[in-house]
Amino acid sequence: MNWYALYTKPRNEQKVAQKLQALGIIAYCPLVLSSKQWSDRKKKVLVPLLPSYVFVQIEEQNRKDVFQVGGVVQYVFWLGKPAIIKPNEIEALKQQLDSSIPVVHFEMTTWRSNETIQITEGVFKGQDAIVDKISTNKVRLLLKSLNMYITIER
Repeated sequence: MNWYALYTKPRNEQKVAQKLQALGIIAYCPLVLSSKQWSDRKKKVLVPLLPSYVFVQIEEQNRKDVFQVGGVVQYVFWLGKPAIIKPNEIEALKQQLDSSIPVVHFEMTTWRSNETIQITEGVFKGQDAIVDKISTNKVRLLLKSLNMYITIER
């Protein structure tokens, strides 16, 4: 069985993962603890690490079964085919989130736009990324394996 990335409707990640699991499909929605500020209070809540993404482990012939769940938009495609996520990448993501290592950390180096880099720390350790945009305290990267942008703050 292969792992695939699903694109979901915004703010439906956890619901989609629960409904897929109820159907007997192995689903994984990586969550991180985040502080949310309301007008009257501050609260720590679990939010998806990758907004609008859920990972599923499913047989090739059963891939269409995920569309029984409301909130699923489509598979993430790479080169015209559903992107297959390596099991070791999913396992590394799980281990990283379970550890006490900070999710995001980077040092400003002499990166240039369109440069390919390898992430050496955090949840995406070992992933190749393309530097898209650089500002004073932020870097926007394109994760090649997920075909997704992430923004990292210093």
